[in-house]
This record gives sequence, C-alpha cells and structure tokens, in this order.
Amino acid sequence: MKTRENRKHDHIKYALALADGPLENGFSQVHVVPNCLPELNLSQISLATALPGIPTLEHPIIINAMTGGAQEAEEINKQLAQVAKLTHSAMAVGSQYGSIKSNNYLESFTVVRRENPQGIVFANVSPLATVCEGQQAVDMLEAQALQVHLNVAQELAMEEGDRNFTGFLKSIEALANNISVPIIVKETGAGMAAEQINALLNVGVNIIDIGGAGGTNFMAIEAARFPTTNTELRTWGLPTAISLLEAARVMSHNQGIIATGGVRTGLEVLKALILGANAVGMAGNILKFLVDGGVESAAGELVKILHNLQDFMLLTGCKTVPQLTKVPVYFTGEVLAARQALIK
Repeated sequence: MKTRENRKHDHIKYALALADGPLENGFSQVHVVPNCLPELNLSQISLATALPGIPTLEHPIIINAMTGGAQEAEEINKQLAQVAKLTHSAMAVGSQYGSIKSNNYLESFTVVRRENPQGIVFANVSPLATVCEGQQAVDMLEAQALQVHLNVAQELAMEEGDRNFTGFLKSIEALANNISVPIIVKETGAGMAAEQINALLNVGVNIIDIGGAGGTNFMAIEAARFPTTNTELRTWGLPTAISLLEAARVMSHNQGIIATGGVRTGLEVLKALILGANAVGMAGNILKFLVDGGVESAAGELVKILHNLQDFMLLTGCKTVPQLTKVPVYFTGEVLAARQALIK
C-alpha cells in the first residue's frame, strides 16, 4: 500500500492528466436572459461578495483546496499563495488532518500564510478531526475559516481509504460549536442534496461548499491509481448546477453558499452567482494554469476570468454580486427536469 506522500503525488499527477467529468457540471443547461439596455458603465461593476463571518472578498473566486502534506505540495502551495496574493483571492489549503496527526510536512501548509500574510486563508480538516485538531489547523495558518471536507465516494474508491463513516455529523457539530472561526463544510465532487444541507445547518455550520460533479473527479483519480476499484463511482454525484439548486432551496441568498465543481469560465461563475452562490471555488484549472505557465501566467488567467465576469455582469444590468440573484434564467435538459422535480 502506498504512503500518504505517494498518494498526494498521485493525486496531483492524475488531477493534471485527467479531464473533467465524465458528468458535466450542468451550467450549459442554465441560460441567462440578456439585458440589452443595462444603463451601466463597466467601471461601475463591483465584484465584492460576502460569506458569513469572513472578511469581505474582493471578488467571488476562491482558489480552493488542492494539496498539502507532502514535500512536493510545499512548492505548489507556495506558488498558489503567490497567485492568491497577486489576484486578491481567498485560498483554501488541502487537508491538514494527516499532517497534524503525524506532525509531518507542516511547512507545506504554513508556507501559504508566509507567502500571503494579509490574505484570506481557509484551513482544512477531515470530519474525523477533534476540536483540538481543528483549532490547531486554524491556528497554524491564522485562518479566517475552517473547511471540513466530505469525500465518502473517494474514500470508497481509494484502496487505502476509510470504510467507516459513522459519527460525522456529531463531529461536525462539535467543530461548528467550538472552533473560533466559521465552518465551511465542503463536498469534494459528489455534490450535496437539500436534506443533508439542512442537517448541517441545524448543527451550526456557517457555510456550505456544494462541491458538485463536473470538475476534477477524485473517484476517477482513484480508479487510475487502483484499476480494480468500483469504476462506476466515477459517475456518482449531483452536477454542480443541480446541487446549487438544492442548496438554494434551503438557504436564503447571501446566507453562505460556495459553488465548486467544474466551474471554469466567467460565464459559469455568473450563472453560479445567479443561482444563489456567494462565491465560486476553482482548483483543477488553476493548478493547470500554474503548472503550464507559472505564477504570473496563472494569475493572469484568473484575472482574465474575472474581467469576463464583469462583462457578463454588465450584460445583465447588475452592478453588484447580490443583485445577480434577481436576473432571470431558464433551464433546459436534465437541469430543467431537476428544477421541475424540486418545485413539486
């Protein structure tokens, strides 16, 4: 069986090698009704957005959790932190849980705060973490929030993965009620449905990151690492757009929704914000920008997405992110079917 460091290396390698999917994120079936009389100047558009308990974000794109806990990850996190600093982006680190348990490779995480001392940084642990371990993860980074990641399908696909998922909600409740910063519960590619989102809100969770299907597929990554696994897990999950509709059913706008899962373009960011997200997570595409072109190139690509988002906001007649929830949209395909089913 491979070591944790081997696994981290494999995850980076296959995340770069494999395409998104096979499920699509669903945003191609979400259509925005244009406003041909926006009565706006592009310079009036503000990208600022808010998440409960976290300082105002200058724009809605979060460089989301990718890696940590290995020698190779230290340089990647260093460069991601530099991209975050250049673009004024919030950034989450990968899971700190294993490193806290073993007291190894802590620098692969602390490098983020060193490189971006004024930035908004999210710590990250497993739902298995104790309150003490969760607070240690926060303190290590002087983090403004703590992500608790859910990756049950990935664990099942992983040869060395967990098989016991009891007690998660109770553990999350303890973290939510005792950690000094807001808690973000984040799925990692299978999406969230309304019932589980409600359960998380009821135990004190502040923010939901739906982590829908359609982006980097960790079940496919595990299948590449472990070909005899249950390969059908690659097709498991709710597309991001549908999971976002589920979140919007139970959370009021601006309550705290992050949409992650194959969101790659300015137009997709716009659609996610219209459907109720306060922010959007990106990971796989940012990593590829970084590996292909370095820090400056990755920062430039992210800025380009933000400029494109501003263009589309103008085309809706909206000056601010909160106004986007009033923009009319219509649905086709399976997203339409899901929307109709949710209304019933």
